[in-house]
Amino acid sequence: MAQDAPSSPFRTVEIADEDAMVRLAEDIAAILKPGDVIALSGDLGAGKSTFSRALLRSFAGDPELEVPSPTFTLVQTYELGRLTISHFDLYRLEEPEELEELGLDELAETGAALIEWPERAWDGLPRDHLVMRIIQGGEDDRRTVDFELSPDAATRWETRLTRTFRIRDLIAEAGLDASRGYLSGDASYRVYEKLTGPAVDAILMNSPEAYQLALPGQTRSYGEIVHRARTVDAFIALTEALRRRNLSAPQILASDREAGLLILENLGSEGILTPDRQPVPERYALAVELLVELHAANDFPRELPVGSGGSYRIPDYSEEALLTEADLFLDWYMPWRSGAQIFPAEVSRAQREEYRDLWRAAFAVISGAQTGWVLRDYHSPNILWQDARTGLAKIGLIDYQDCLIGSVAYDLASLLMDARADVPVVLEQELFASYLSGRKARDAGFDAELFGAAYAVMGAQRIAKILGIFVRLAKQENKSAYIQHMPRMEAYLERVLAHPVLSDLHSWFRRSLGG
Repeated sequence: MAQDAPSSPFRTVEIADEDAMVRLAEDIAAILKPGDVIALSGDLGAGKSTFSRALLRSFAGDPELEVPSPTFTLVQTYELGRLTISHFDLYRLEEPEELEELGLDELAETGAALIEWPERAWDGLPRDHLVMRIIQGGEDDRRTVDFELSPDAATRWETRLTRTFRIRDLIAEAGLDASRGYLSGDASYRVYEKLTGPAVDAILMNSPEAYQLALPGQTRSYGEIVHRARTVDAFIALTEALRRRNLSAPQILASDREAGLLILENLGSEGILTPDRQPVPERYALAVELLVELHAANDFPRELPVGSGGSYRIPDYSEEALLTEADLFLDWYMPWRSGAQIFPAEVSRAQREEYRDLWRAAFAVISGAQTGWVLRDYHSPNILWQDARTGLAKIGLIDYQDCLIGSVAYDLASLLMDARADVPVVLEQELFASYLSGRKARDAGFDAELFGAAYAVMGAQRIAKILGIFVRLAKQENKSAYIQHMPRMEAYLERVLAHPVLSDLHSWFRRSLGG
């Protein structure tokens, strides 16, 4: 646990004033995770407490958070939702062994720690701690901060530090004087931040490459099999394509394609649900109308330009992808439903093939249904209401980078059997009828019966997938909040399985789930 001083700093940051120190604290707060220990070294008045206070306030999302000095208590712990952060001041530490009594190891095991005056206990710190050495530059507020990484610390910190500094560089290159604040992470690898300032209101999408393409002979990842977007090129291409159709996808204000970083127009937070999370019928109706117009145009180019150079090819929603997603129901949901403790479940080849054959038969029935862009996550979390705009532009679109070429009925099913909101059956039927009416008005040859079958099949496939994903997120990633949505999705599944095209699958589900 001894401190190994590196031969030279990993990075040196020049701090012009207190505002710059606050910005640096935001950059570090953005990457903090359980187990992180930051040693803040510097003379009296160097700015250690200023940095600590700013980091805690940034992480809490509360600029008024009270952060008293722990000079006399030695440690102050903050429960901040996503992470517990402990703030140590070791100036009054008499013996290094006292650090063990303060419980650093226990606090850092599931939380993070900021340590002022680490010189009092170098030997008591984890070997992978980060050293930030703050050096005063004179009588004014100027400082120099050296980031020092031992070999152990480099393994833990180097990639994250490089990325957070690149984000700050991109913000500066875009000419934005902005503070960074955590906004959300979705169910994937992407993280979003809100950028704010006197003239700034934007969203940062932090989307590193999702997976490596498998080499010949290697096993492909789930993301590759189901055609999840691997880079931000997909988002850029779809954004430009949607905006060319006068739809409200966010304007891209700045980008670093290689790093997977985008600064986007902020479409706000008002959605299509009431404050108590009930569907607003008029807003859902307009979201349906958008799909009517998009699908009636029947113009779905597969190859899209990406910015000023390159192109992106939208993949097919292949049968392999559909079956692999549906398998999540077998592997995760069914064992959870039965009270099993081992995930994913062991499923025999015969069981899996029986299940897949039923899906293949259902897909075959709808093989002649219209295909086109499937935005894939067209539901309330990704639809933002633009009250100041008119017509279809009132529907703000986000999170469409996983778009595929598949049955267009998928997106209507995604909206009307919303994973995050209870859509009453009467409202679903009214909106579904409105979609059919709109399509018939634009195309006398529109096959409503075939579309209805596709709606049922794709809706059931999506629900089976989501039920599996929610259990996987709860069991594998400790995101237990997703379990609250299970009753809703189970009810939707029972609703959609009533369609005659799914009679064989309906029998399988009843038999397998004991219903």
